[in-house]
Amino acid sequence: MRPTRRFAGIAAIVMATAGLLAGSGIVATAANASDTFIGPLNHTKVIASTVPANGDVNPYGVAVVPHSTGRLYRGDVLVSNFNNSANVQGTGTTIVQVSPHGKVSLFAGITDSKCPGGVGLTTALVALRSGWVIVGSLPTQNGVISGPGCLIVLDQWGNVRKTITGYGIDGPWDMTALDGGHVSVLLVTNVLGGILGKHPNPNGGTVQRLVITSKPFQTPRVLSSTKIGSGFSARTDPAALVLGPTGAGLSRNGTLYVADTLNNRIAAIPDALFRHHSDGTGYTVSMGHHLNAPLGLAIAPNGHILTVNGGDGNIVETTPGGRQVAFKTIDNNMGGAGDLFGLAVKPGADAVYFVDDFGSDNNLQLFF
Repeated sequence: MRPTRRFAGIAAIVMATAGLLAGSGIVATAANASDTFIGPLNHTKVIASTVPANGDVNPYGVAVVPHSTGRLYRGDVLVSNFNNSANVQGTGTTIVQVSPHGKVSLFAGITDSKCPGGVGLTTALVALRSGWVIVGSLPTQNGVISGPGCLIVLDQWGNVRKTITGYGIDGPWDMTALDGGHVSVLLVTNVLGGILGKHPNPNGGTVQRLVITSKPFQTPRVLSSTKIGSGFSARTDPAALVLGPTGAGLSRNGTLYVADTLNNRIAAIPDALFRHHSDGTGYTVSMGHHLNAPLGLAIAPNGHILTVNGGDGNIVETTPGGRQVAFKTIDNNMGGAGDLFGLAVKPGADAVYFVDDFGSDNNLQLFF
């Protein structure tokens, strides 16, 4: 769908001011530290446990609050939980809020959503300046995927105000956003295409662009929806429930970077904000080497791409040109495999927030 003049103007202003939302044992870097964002970072510390009173575990999504409003405080970190207290995947219903100093509160316990099949909060989590928080759900019942999922819209007090279904949403696994104030863009990776149907499609992963209204105190509505990526590998997995296109990060020039987990690559979709059709699986920025089933993804202040591996405990820094300039181990638990998901750069600091869902850890940590 061709963007309206109003939306194009807002996007141009936001892009010009770089108003983008993303999202220990140390191994030597692969390049000089001065050329990298994570090169000078050498420490990790636990900020807080992300387990709320109801016992939800498996922290997945990470989003930094950009503006104080309602119960949201600027600089706090929101974390979504994918599993319930019995560690059943696709049944987590809570978002916790963690201050930079480790104070924890429950931002939302979602029991009244109209999401098809129930609630299981994924890594898809964004917080907008207007106070709207949007989280993806890929639910299960009795251990089986129970529906295509949805996007759940919460106000600044943590109340469910809207459930977005359809519009190409099919197992929302991760998400990033361009926050334009009154109008915003959601870029959502989906993993269920072809998995639930009668004819399995091993390449049913997609990327969907939703343009929404996002004015304060006015419930968002969808203005348009466009599939901008398709053909990504996706399949069910006993450890992660589903594997497919995961982390997403938008660069200043409008290129969307996607962690193509199963193909062990970082994909790029140019002109993500305004393209009128799917770019398929995009072009390969980087593949293999230190990438090991990349999951979470964020854009560093220097424009480099940060990813955390599902196959080990490493964070990897890659340039837009495809050069892997640094990697470091931030999780040593049993090699770190399968423990790392969402991540976000800490505003105004050379540091990265990440979640660790190993065993009883289930916490938010800072790499600095």
